[in-house]
Amino acid sequence: MNNNCVFCKIIKQEIPADIVYEDDDVLAFLDIRAQAPVHILLVPKVHIEKVSDLNENVSYIVSKLVLAANKIARDKGLNEDGYRLVFNCGENAGQEVLHLHLHLLGGRKFTWPPG
Repeated sequence: MNNNCVFCKIIKQEIPADIVYEDDDVLAFLDIRAQAPVHILLVPKVHIEKVSDLNENVSYIVSKLVLAANKIARDKGLNEDGYRLVFNCGENAGQEVLHLHLHLLGGRKFTWPPG
């Protein structure tokens, strides 16, 4: 854990969040700056700053995040119309919090490029 990381503080319940899912490895909560009707952030409970910091010792966490996102999407009824999963890696890609996180977005039609 990183004592200065906002997501680590949410994991430790030092900062409140609207938690929608939790297991031993993953915590998921509503994004306070939602970009879609459903916008949930999934974070590993271990502090990893970004996707490029993944290595063989912690790569399992990506599958844990995706599997949790799939479960949440099913529970929210997003399977039929679809949903988007996004990792941002670094400031130029839009990563604002340096703690690996997966965005689950749904409830509207998306275009490419994003917008």
